[in-house]
Amino acid sequence: MKFLIAGLGNIGTEYDHTRHNIGFDVLDSFISKHGGTFNSDRLAHYSLVKIKGKQLHLIKPTTYMNLSGKALAYWANKLNIPIENILIVTDDLALPTGKLRLRTKGSDAGHNGLKSINEVLNTMEYPRLRFGIGNDFPKGGQVNFVLGKWPDEEIELVKKGIENAIKAIELFALEGSERAMNKVNQSL
Repeated sequence: MKFLIAGLGNIGTEYDHTRHNIGFDVLDSFISKHGGTFNSDRLAHYSLVKIKGKQLHLIKPTTYMNLSGKALAYWANKLNIPIENILIVTDDLALPTGKLRLRTKGSDAGHNGLKSINEVLNTMEYPRLRFGIGNDFPKGGQVNFVLGKWPDEEIELVKKGIENAIKAIELFALEGSERAMNKVNQSL
């Protein structure tokens, strides 16, 4: 069984460890836990992790957020991975910091990375793991908030959220999307 796990974010040091790059941070922590490394490849930083007979192909697109679909489509086609075995890890303003939601489908909710993926895949029916980044910003301040660094008082919530996101990815690959969804959405 092969899976494609895509963490969304923007390339460039100015975006490192910002709220919008939580998808990259989750995959970096996942790789660190499982002893892998990312290598630069076509349209993404790529790594392969094997867990209990499952192949998890991980990508961090290098196309910038609003073209994430281009990288995802390339790797899904290259690796011949069906849509139900694709998991997108992304930030979500509608969830409190560190809170996770796993869904097998849904709208882009105004997220440019998901919007790009919807357009390229021509569907909204693909699994995604949403990582809450909160929404404590003044009117008109969404861009600065999303592209901002985590404040010190949220660092522990973020670390716990990343640990839970790693568990969610493992559950998705090992137990399937429905069982993973029940566990993640009720307890993580």
